[in-house]
Amino acid sequence: MKRGLKLGLLALAALGLAGALAWQAMDRDLRALALTGPTDTDILFWSTGQRDAGFRALDKLDWVVGNRTIARGERVHPLPPGEPLALPASFDFPRYLAHQRVAAIVVLLDGKVVLEHYGLGFGPQGRWTSFSVAKSLTSTMVGAALQDGAIRSLDDPVTDYIADLRGSAYDKVSVRQLLTMTSGVRWNEDYADPASDVARFNSATPDAGVDATVSYMRRLPRLYPAGERWVYKTGETNLIGVLVSEATGKPLAQYLSEKVWAPFGMEQDTTWLLGATGHEISGCCIQATTRDMARFGLFVLGDGVIDGRRVVPEGWFAQAGSRQADIGKPGRGYGFQWWTYDDGTFGAQGIFGQGIFIDPARRLVIASNANWPVASDDAYWEEREGLYRAVQAAVDAAQPR
Repeated sequence: MKRGLKLGLLALAALGLAGALAWQAMDRDLRALALTGPTDTDILFWSTGQRDAGFRALDKLDWVVGNRTIARGERVHPLPPGEPLALPASFDFPRYLAHQRVAAIVVLLDGKVVLEHYGLGFGPQGRWTSFSVAKSLTSTMVGAALQDGAIRSLDDPVTDYIADLRGSAYDKVSVRQLLTMTSGVRWNEDYADPASDVARFNSATPDAGVDATVSYMRRLPRLYPAGERWVYKTGETNLIGVLVSEATGKPLAQYLSEKVWAPFGMEQDTTWLLGATGHEISGCCIQATTRDMARFGLFVLGDGVIDGRRVVPEGWFAQAGSRQADIGKPGRGYGFQWWTYDDGTFGAQGIFGQGIFIDPARRLVIASNANWPVASDDAYWEEREGLYRAVQAAVDAAQPR
């Protein structure tokens, strides 16, 4: 009896030691996520602390969700330091950082870093999930596929490329209408509603042999004639990703690597989370450094040309970054998966506070990550735009135009 007890205690001690060693060997971000103990499979309903840990580690949970690597190349596009930018005294930067719960801000002017800040225990080597910022990268791959001839025209029906949508409300919806979210198909993007489409579509059981997004989206009814009304739909960006993969015959992550990530000179390999049937969740979930997202902004400023080679059609970003659909807000619109402003600037943005802001006239890029207490709120977006205006004012003060 005593011998058995001693053996049992030794076994428990060994397990405890193994567990301690495994804990010490575990990635720091994974340890932080484990300590927060999220149990809800839908990240939209995690606590703020769980998101603080989870946003930097989602692609490390490969036993929960798969991912595909967006490989970097052999060289790194340099981001040399520039003259530090002095924000206007009227802009309370410390309050902004605290209220927005900022994880990272990288500001590039003429390709040089003029402002860089990190918070929430995050840093320049860390990778933060993109949420809907990925939409703008996905639409860029449509431009690349158009340049390559894999997509013939933006006015082609989407069913020319996604055969499993035939016979659904997406019949006669064009690639252009998918890009501008004007398909007219019904969709609910309420992040606070567990019964909304955006909360349910990634976890819905797909039809046999059909991509998970396509399976869900082809069941939706039509509400409006195609092309007449804009409604924000993450599911449609996922369809765009499927369309690009079908057109090019390549996984979206591989195509993005070949077209931009490797040749432009991103610093780190990046990952793209996968849906239930193995396609990239193209409306979301690129895990990248903030600096590499800023580099993507430089690629956009250069009109998609790398070392003299054109990746997207000439003028693609002027079109993609200008108002293609009316969203009902003065001075603003929606382009090809970019939010647009009537002053010629445009941006990518994601829930909980991710963003890439592009100002072609000033040669300015602002990449940022945050973890807002709520997924989306007009007050937080307006405060974010206040930062953009403050940076623009600082640039104008330093370099009067």
